[in-house]
Amino acid sequence: MKKYAGIDVSLEASSICILDEAGLVIWEGRALSQPEVLSATLRRQGGALERVGLEAGPMSEWLFDGLTAAGFEVVLMETRHLQATLSAMPNKSDRLDARGIAQALRTGWYRPVHAKSAAARRIRALLSARRLVVSKRADIEAGVRGLLRGFGLKVGKTTPARFGTRALTLAADTPVEAIVRPLVEVHAALRAQELAFDRQVYALAKTDPVTRLLASAPGVGAIVALTFRAAVDDPHRFRRARQAGAQFGLIPRRYQSGEIDRMGGISRAGDASVRAALYETATAILGRLKRPDPLAVWAHRIAARRGLKRARVALARKLAVVLLAMWKTQTAYRVTCA
Repeated sequence: MKKYAGIDVSLEASSICILDEAGLVIWEGRALSQPEVLSATLRRQGGALERVGLEAGPMSEWLFDGLTAAGFEVVLMETRHLQATLSAMPNKSDRLDARGIAQALRTGWYRPVHAKSAAARRIRALLSARRLVVSKRADIEAGVRGLLRGFGLKVGKTTPARFGTRALTLAADTPVEAIVRPLVEVHAALRAQELAFDRQVYALAKTDPVTRLLASAPGVGAIVALTFRAAVDDPHRFRRARQAGAQFGLIPRRYQSGEIDRMGGISRAGDASVRAALYETATAILGRLKRPDPLAVWAHRIAARRGLKRARVALARKLAVVLLAMWKTQTAYRVTCA
């Protein structure tokens, strides 16, 4: 008899449901969200299992590695597709979610997602940490500008390196000097950590051959190349390079019903950080690239017909396809036209 297990992962304890091939519940319960505890519970309650299903999430890849090492066939299930399935239930609870995951696994009504390697997760963690520090540094700058503006003091155009000096100069001998100075010190600390993360990023980009290969494309720097590398992880999981556009939500939505058939905006599925990085790169190629390039020529033709925004999205989608093709064929970017 085939058995299927669904696990609804939570921070402390996860709900487990084990079904037979007819969909009848064999066992339901909870166990600590630790790979060894979950493995022992599954073996004790379910015996030999056909598959174990996990909803993709922050802890799921760590549990995936542990359960796979313990000998289980584990499936990571795409979140949006699974949530649409679970929303059909009249009630919401962790126990019912685990049962819904097991039922989706048994019926095959799910979309599997790729479980990233430890190396890809480390790159992603580094980039996420850097992005967090940059965001908080920018928040401090905006806050200080707002405080000074209330007293008629305008910071004006400056750089992150010079922002603190400029703010303290303006705030000197004013009622807000004692308020601005601690914020400038926080800004300096965040700026120092941002530079430290930058050094880690560029050191990793120099030593990683895949990142160096991707960075040969126009407009693609170390951060964009590492972002794409971490998200794709294994290029051979895509049968065709064209699938990269759909993977990162850069293809139009379609709604067709009866006589209605319309195309909407992009789907925005997949990794938002990759989508943002590709869009920023497309913006740079269209606006700041000095050397002539076939990608820029192609995008400018679209901009002339459909507008600049659509051209950026189209170029971001094409760039994802080009980068994936470069990686799969291990071929550096080459300009083929003047």
